[in-house]
Amino acid sequence: MYNTNVTNARANLYDLINMAIDDSEVINISTKKGNAVIISEADYNALIETLYLSSDPEYKQSLIDGMNTPVSECIPEEDVEW
Repeated sequence: MYNTNVTNARANLYDLINMAIDDSEVINISTKKGNAVIISEADYNALIETLYLSSDPEYKQSLIDGMNTPVSECIPEEDVEW
């Protein structure tokens, strides 16, 4: 996470946005009233998708089950039927 204050962020906004887009850097901007975060749209969309999938208990459990399945019990990629 890259930390900066609002004065520096204002002066370097273009560079900060490029850091978020090009490097998936999370930018934390501190102010007297609190902090704000800049992330890329792609990272934001991934977070929203993760929250959505995690909100479905059955789907969430199937993901957990899949992650806990030993590789030896999985079928080879070339045998997967799409």
